[in-house]
Amino acid sequence: MRSFLSSILEIVEIAAIAIAAVFLIRSTIIQPFLVSGSSMSPNFADGDYLLVDQLTYRFRQPERGEVAVFHFHPTVNDESTYFIKRIVGLPGEEVKVKNGEITIINASHPEGFVLGEKYLPPGTDTSGNTDTVLGTNEYFVLGDNRSYSFDSRSWGKLEDKDIVGLVRLRLWPPKDATVFAAPQFN
Repeated sequence: MRSFLSSILEIVEIAAIAIAAVFLIRSTIIQPFLVSGSSMSPNFADGDYLLVDQLTYRFRQPERGEVAVFHFHPTVNDESTYFIKRIVGLPGEEVKVKNGEITIINASHPEGFVLGEKYLPPGTDTSGNTDTVLGTNEYFVLGDNRSYSFDSRSWGKLEDKDIVGLVRLRLWPPKDATVFAAPQFN
């Protein structure tokens, strides 16, 4: 009887450690995210299962071209609802959307440069007419499906405090499993 109770106690102890480890990892390091909707098509589809790195942005700022998950949205006042968009404008920059192009003006390029987005299909048009100056903790984010994305062109700037993490892996569907890195710009 004593060995039976000892075995049960050991199982409970292992289960408690496993639950604590999963909670710790999910709340501080990496968490799953299920894409809902088509705002990031064709790069991310409805039903894609992603892993979001919550640690990287604690050590460095988001970079242009990275795909981030965040929990802010002006029409949804619910922090349990998450959104996914691509970071286009960085703190301190001016972002202009006009004539289907995105122009970035910053300290390195005071005359501005047109953002070349190789991660989008050729011919993708970025509609809208926006001129936004970003503060020290603000980002300009866009969906990859520019015609059907409700993003910074509509609701404005995203504050860094609302960013949950960086999309690192697509696990589902298995045929599309991918490790993501920030796109390189010229």
